[in-house]
Amino acid sequence: MSTRIDTRPTSIPEMAAAGESGQPRRSTPALSPSRASDFKQCPLLYRFRAIDRLEEEPTTAQVRGTLVHAALENLFDLDAQLRTHDTAIDLVDGAWEAICVQDPSLRALAGEDVTGFLDSAHALITTYFRMENPQGFDPESCELHVELDLDGVALRGFIDRLDVAPTGEIRVVDYKTGRSPGPLFEVKALFQMKFYALAIWRLRGEVPARLQLMYLADGQQLHYTPDVEELQRFSRTLTAIWSAILEAGRTGDFRPKRSAMCSYCDHKALCPEFGGTPPPYPGWPGGQA
Repeated sequence: MSTRIDTRPTSIPEMAAAGESGQPRRSTPALSPSRASDFKQCPLLYRFRAIDRLEEEPTTAQVRGTLVHAALENLFDLDAQLRTHDTAIDLVDGAWEAICVQDPSLRALAGEDVTGFLDSAHALITTYFRMENPQGFDPESCELHVELDLDGVALRGFIDRLDVAPTGEIRVVDYKTGRSPGPLFEVKALFQMKFYALAIWRLRGEVPARLQLMYLADGQQLHYTPDVEELQRFSRTLTAIWSAILEAGRTGDFRPKRSAMCSYCDHKALCPEFGGTPPPYPGWPGGQA
């Protein structure tokens, strides 16, 4: 069973291995949905995550989400008749054991009530089975890695699931283990999906017929149908974000932006908005921005 967990805030490898000298070298970061959202939220947060690569402690919710995503990915590796609720529950438990072998410190996140923690992940799987029947179709890909050059901007990401109908229509599916957002936050929720729709369009020449967000905490779904004109506008948005990132990388001026999200930031002690001092700027990875 393949289980991927990265306790840093990105699941996309953005830094290269060793150079010719044998010493670790950093390559230029690519733009992922998470990193683009980070920069929009707070440029300093982007710097801490994409350039300084500061460690962040995983939360219980993040680990639970990893278990559920791993179980659903592995579920579709099985023949259709084996994709049952009980099998998916077993896959959650197997994923838990696998990540604890990889990093035993994660067991502490479940606290003393490991059974309760796993039950909360099982409940998300149960909700998933109420939302769709995984025995009724075969996805084209799960955890699909996409990477492309968008007019000089390197885009990278992982798509939870890509479905292609017999008639050729493409559906991009993303699992969310939280609750569905209110109307005011739907735009932010769709940012990631438009990113993936743009990638699929540029790689395959076909605009996805549906973007589908599945919220497993409350069983709600958010559907969206993009069009070419919208993806063209979104492409320009990403190019503008990347231009701003490159300018900040050139000058080292990643300014903090205070917001309600600061309450959830692991790096407040280093943030000038809260009396902290960031570490010395290490420079743009891979050379001059």
